[in-house]
Amino acid sequence: MELRMEPSGGEQEPGAVRLLDLPWEDVLLPHILSRVPLCQLLQLQRVSRAFRALVQLHLAGLRRFDAAQVGPQIPRAAFAWLLRDAEGLQELALAPCHDWLSDEDLVPVLARNPQLRSVALAGCGQLSRRALGALAEGCPRLQRLSLAHCDWVDGLALRGLADRCPALEELDLTACRQLKDEAIVYLAQRRGAGLRSLSLAVNANVGDAAVQELARNCPELEHLDLTGCLRVGSDGVRTLAEYCPALRSLRVRHCHHVAEPSLSRLRKRGVDIDVEPPLHQALVLLQDMAGFAPFVNLQV
Repeated sequence: MELRMEPSGGEQEPGAVRLLDLPWEDVLLPHILSRVPLCQLLQLQRVSRAFRALVQLHLAGLRRFDAAQVGPQIPRAAFAWLLRDAEGLQELALAPCHDWLSDEDLVPVLARNPQLRSVALAGCGQLSRRALGALAEGCPRLQRLSLAHCDWVDGLALRGLADRCPALEELDLTACRQLKDEAIVYLAQRRGAGLRSLSLAVNANVGDAAVQELARNCPELEHLDLTGCLRVGSDGVRTLAEYCPALRSLRVRHCHHVAEPSLSRLRKRGVDIDVEPPLHQALVLLQDMAGFAPFVNLQV
């Protein structure tokens, strides 16, 4: 496709080549614009109509969009312009849009990008179950999803995700406080075979029933975050040790009903656990109080 360039406004030296004279699709797009941050692309498209056309062509071929590249806060108008022609996105991260991002902003983007594999919506509290339904319905290849601190995520919304996303491997449900054991049990039964990473942190409604069902249905689970899940106890952790041979890390800080005997089996397997054994905790406390490290004969 040939586009007529704007006049340069000055005489061009004999033999000189302007930037826009270079082949767009063979040189400018893959080797130059692909290295330009999104915030600078917004400025570049204001230079001339030719630069605007070049930037739009680049944006139409984006595979990854991270709103953080634009800045800590991205205006709604900039978001709409940047993604209006994108139809091949595979990764979408929208945390900086959390103050204003609505279903009306997001759903059209999801509809145009069925190849999405990774979506991060952490803190986007203005969305609703409709957005998650559109994601589950229109993006069957979804593998990674972050819904951390999205209070609107409830059991019905999660059920739709579990039913329609067979490739799901990583899911962050941190502080999705409407979720209860029943929703996590359904997720485990429908998608457990493929799950590798799951966060249920800061969810007081999740207990041993959910953890035990996850353990029995998620043989490939590698990372599980239960930080602050006050209803989780030793029974759930023992079931994880029995049924999850691939587990590499477990977060149970502030899970006050999880006792050390239930964690010891996982420690022996080399699982990374975020709470120290009681003896180590006592030594650290004693060192802090006394100001020195006591000698302790651990062979006694």
